[in-house]
Amino acid sequence: MTERPVGVVVMAYGTPAGPDDIEAYYTHVRRGRPPTPDLLDDLLRRYRAIGGASPLASRTLSQAAVIADALDQGAPGAYQVEVGYKHAPPFLEDAAERLVDAGARRIVGLVLAPHYSSGSVGEYLGRLRARTAELDAGVSVSAVDDWHLEPAYLAFLTAEVRRSLAGLPPATTVLFSAHSLPERVVAGGDPYPEQVRETASAVAAAAGLAPKDGWAVAWQSAGRTPEPWIGPDVLEVLAEVAATGRAEGVLVCPCGFVSDHLEVLYDLDIEAAARARELGLAFARTAVPNDDATVLRALAERLVAVTTATAA
Repeated sequence: MTERPVGVVVMAYGTPAGPDDIEAYYTHVRRGRPPTPDLLDDLLRRYRAIGGASPLASRTLSQAAVIADALDQGAPGAYQVEVGYKHAPPFLEDAAERLVDAGARRIVGLVLAPHYSSGSVGEYLGRLRARTAELDAGVSVSAVDDWHLEPAYLAFLTAEVRRSLAGLPPATTVLFSAHSLPERVVAGGDPYPEQVRETASAVAAAAGLAPKDGWAVAWQSAGRTPEPWIGPDVLEVLAEVAATGRAEGVLVCPCGFVSDHLEVLYDLDIEAAARARELGLAFARTAVPNDDATVLRALAERLVAVTTATAA
C-alpha cells in the first residue's frame, strides 16, 4: 500500500496574470469592493511602468519547485507541493482541495513572507485551516508561522547589503523596509513590527552597520484606505536622511519581501529611486532571494521539522 503524502501549500499574495485581470484582482484585495476609476487607473499605471505584469507568479512557482525538489531529495515521494495565492487563482483553498483529493494525510502551510502578522500570514493560515476543515477529510493542518531569523535568510541579506554598499558612497544609510499594515492590526501587540526590527537588527550587526545613522527601519506600500497605516514611510525617511546633511546615499534592503513584484519593482526601483534623485542621494536596493537555493532549502528543512514534530 502506498503511503499517503504529506501535503505542502506554498502560499504567496498573488498577482493579476495581465492587464485584463487587474480589476478583478484589485476587487478581491478590497474584499469584494470594486476600486474607483481613479484607483484602478493608478494601479494600471504602476503595472505598465514595470512592463504590464508582475513576475510574482512565475517567481513563486520557481520557489515552490526548489522547495519541492529539496523535499523530494530528502524523502522521495513523501511530499506533494502545491502553490496557492491569497488574492489570485489558484487560490490557497484550491491548493488544499488538490491535496485532500490526492489523499494527503496532513497539510503543512508555508507563506513566502518571513514575518508573522495576524493580518497577513495569520489570515493565509486561517483560510487554509478553514477550507481543510470544510472538506471534512480528517486532515490536520500545521504551519511554519514565521522565519524572520532563519540563518540562511539573514546570511543572504547580509551578503546583499555588503555587496550593494561597495558601489555606494561611504556615507550611506541602509533602510530595511517591509510592507506596512493598518495600525489597527498591530495595535494589540501583533509581533510583525518587532519581527521586522529583529531581522533588520540582526543583518545590521552582521554587516557591521553603525548603530547611529547607519541604518533604520522604514515601511512601504501602504494601502490606499482612509485608516492609518504604520510608518514612517520609506519616502518620508528618504527626506529625513537627506535633511541631516550627513548622508550621501541610501541603500534599501526590502527584508519583508522574498521575490520581485510590484512593491519592489515600482515602489522602490521607480518611485523611491526617483525621490532619492530629487533629494540628491545615491540610491540602490538589495536583491531579494527569488529562487535562491540556499534560502529555499532552509525553508524546506523547516517544513520537514514541522512535519516531524506534528507526527510525533
